[in-house]
Amino acid sequence: MSVIKKLAGETAIYGLGTIVPRVLNFLLLPLHTAVFAPEAYGVITYLYAFVAFINVVYMWGMETAYFRFSTKPGADATLVFNLAQTVVVTISFFLSLLIIAFKFPIASYLNIAGNEHYITWLAGVMAIDALVAIPFARLRLEKKPITFAVAKITSVALLLLLNYYFLKVTYQEDIGIGYVFLANLLGNAVLILFFIKQLAAWRPSYHREITPAMFGYAYPVMLTGVAGMVNEMFSRITLEWWLPENFYPGKPSTYALGVFGACYKYAVFMNLAVQAFRFAAEPFFFSHAQDKQSPNLFARVNHYFIIAGCLILLGVSLNLNLLKYILGDPQYWEGLVIVPILLTAYLFLGIYYNLSVWFKLTDKTYYGTLFSVGGAIITIIANYLLIPVLGYVGSSLAALLCYIGMTAACYQTGQKYFPVPYRIGKSLLYIVLALALIYGSARLPIQNQWLAVFFNNGLILGYGGLVYFLERSSSQPTA
Repeated sequence: MSVIKKLAGETAIYGLGTIVPRVLNFLLLPLHTAVFAPEAYGVITYLYAFVAFINVVYMWGMETAYFRFSTKPGADATLVFNLAQTVVVTISFFLSLLIIAFKFPIASYLNIAGNEHYITWLAGVMAIDALVAIPFARLRLEKKPITFAVAKITSVALLLLLNYYFLKVTYQEDIGIGYVFLANLLGNAVLILFFIKQLAAWRPSYHREITPAMFGYAYPVMLTGVAGMVNEMFSRITLEWWLPENFYPGKPSTYALGVFGACYKYAVFMNLAVQAFRFAAEPFFFSHAQDKQSPNLFARVNHYFIIAGCLILLGVSLNLNLLKYILGDPQYWEGLVIVPILLTAYLFLGIYYNLSVWFKLTDKTYYGTLFSVGGAIITIIANYLLIPVLGYVGSSLAALLCYIGMTAACYQTGQKYFPVPYRIGKSLLYIVLALALIYGSARLPIQNQWLAVFFNNGLILGYGGLVYFLERSSSQPTA
């Protein structure tokens, strides 16, 4: 149990580096939704969806390759760092040059002709993200979560301040949403100063055996990431393509995309927990791979993660009547119905990350590609079928179906190669019970808002008490 407590402690500190910046970023939501109409916010959502796709190619899966090759017996950690950084910097440099060189046709394709500087600024954002990715990974491997957290928080705090300065002090209508991208670029730039010593010590390197091996290991991870971005971002692109005209009476598709993108931000509460856990767990899993008791340990970790995830699901979903005021304009409120769906989707994504340890430890990373590609196929088909019928609710359901499918496939296959005694029955019980409370509460509307808050949070406490009782009274080891 002390090992899991240590992991929980590291997760909490990484959470400071992940959750605090995301919370700060989340604080931009009321500002952006107050300044920009849903149609304009839809353009921001649309452009950042493309950035998410391209960012994966910039990284080329080298973070995971760096972890894997640095932890091999006898590995030269400095050499592996130099090799990984060389690959990432080379790819990002040439991609950025290519994007900037073709910014005019790209802007035309994205329907932002006349604002080609958006493309230049976003190319800079992606280049800096790539430049500091391996240094951040090094902090995780060296178990320096506090340094990691300080760097992340500093960058996002600057981003927050710049957004408020640009949009509240120096705002000019002709620049508009461009301020968001400019603030992102400047906020990222501070990370170069933070890692200046590591970057100065980096030496471009190539090893005729290790570099191809790392590249081959990382390539499926990159493809997995691209497919993963299809799963996460595809709906934000296709909602504008496949939404029938006048589906939302009198509103253009960019309006629907803006509402969807703003309400999607609420999923950040689950995504934060998933990412903070992932930062701590990935090196944790690798470092305990040789332990004979690792399957039982991994099972316990997954079980506790699900319990924590269900509490987050309940905490956010049952308090939307208060959290809705974060949105700067009430016209965004109509989309809050998607929040519980997306929170559940991200819970399953977190479970998938837990289960995926088997193909990383057995060097069968191509399975990750297969699962993500399968998820992407589900995403595309589900969006195509559901958007014309349910609008952005259909997009949310597509995400849920995708991550459930990936989780099921990963579990079934993983048990053949790396059996882990996961507590499937009890974990599913907790998830189903949480969803039942959420949708049951929605069918019992309470007019008095504060009474509703008291009632809903009473449900959360009751759920937590029940889980505590079941875990304590279980005669079997928790897994």
